[in-house]
Amino acid sequence: MKALLSKTVGGPDSLVIEDLPSPEPKAGQAVIQVKACGVNYPDVLIIEDKYQFKPERPFSPGGEVSGVVKALGEGVTHLKVGQRVLGNTGWGGMAEELALDAARLIPIPDTMPFDEAAAFIMTYGTSYYGLKDRGHLKAGETLLVLGAAGGVGLAAVELGKAMGARVIAAASSQEKIDLCLRHGADAGVVYPAGPFDKDGAKALAGLFKDACGPNGADVVYDGVGGDYAEAALRSTAWEGRFLVVGFPAGIPKIPLNLALLKGCDIVGVFWGAAVAKDPAGHQRNVKELFDLHAAGKIKPFVSEHFPLAQAGEAIKHLSSRKAMGKVVVTMD
Repeated sequence: MKALLSKTVGGPDSLVIEDLPSPEPKAGQAVIQVKACGVNYPDVLIIEDKYQFKPERPFSPGGEVSGVVKALGEGVTHLKVGQRVLGNTGWGGMAEELALDAARLIPIPDTMPFDEAAAFIMTYGTSYYGLKDRGHLKAGETLLVLGAAGGVGLAAVELGKAMGARVIAAASSQEKIDLCLRHGADAGVVYPAGPFDKDGAKALAGLFKDACGPNGADVVYDGVGGDYAEAALRSTAWEGRFLVVGFPAGIPKIPLNLALLKGCDIVGVFWGAAVAKDPAGHQRNVKELFDLHAAGKIKPFVSEHFPLAQAGEAIKHLSSRKAMGKVVVTMD
């Protein structure tokens, strides 16, 4: 089988395609024939040793996959050979075959295409955990989503709308805002490129405040970080919840007096750790997400497909922050 490998620390150009032996399942594992692999921002970080997890090299990036069960290890009873599944892997997904803990695999309906399935669990899982379990978003509240046209951002837009919130999408171009509006956002705001000086930061905060209205945002979903974080925090409502999701613009330095003045919560959203620490809660969320998908309230938007031979280019494209929705690597 072929796999994209990180053998040395580096960016997408450091990755290589090599032939490897097909994996055999250990007890409790399943081997799947991978059909598609979603590309996510952790893939950019993990190959540069900048992610929370640092797997032993060589390894394949790719944290979410879809495919068909090829073989089962001892003790696996909830799956069968030939079954269509999706899974969150952490890494290892950019390969034609993958052995992983069978508990990480979830059967998918025949009506869900493989590319959508590979773009589902990390983005919607992260955003639903963030909005529901960490942000306690309620119907009628205002939700501000930064980086709203990206994978987790667009999922947050759809989920926020499905949960009954007023959704304000913030992104770097009108094209991205238009995409968010088509996916349920009530309004949008285009923010300029950073970094910002003092006047620029003040103007950015004004943009967010004007977009959210006089009462501010009850929940801010920050998948961008950098200088955008403090400006968005300044638009938070009294007793609002500021969700820390990601940092493609850099790790921000927040003056904590703002949290005091706003009476707000600054809340970390680490979905991967939450899945491991509360598997029952994760399973409940997965069921609710599939119900929302079946009802047509959420649907992954796959903007671009790359073959495995160009998977490094897919990661590079995502890191450029030009991608909208999800980018998917296909194995066929």
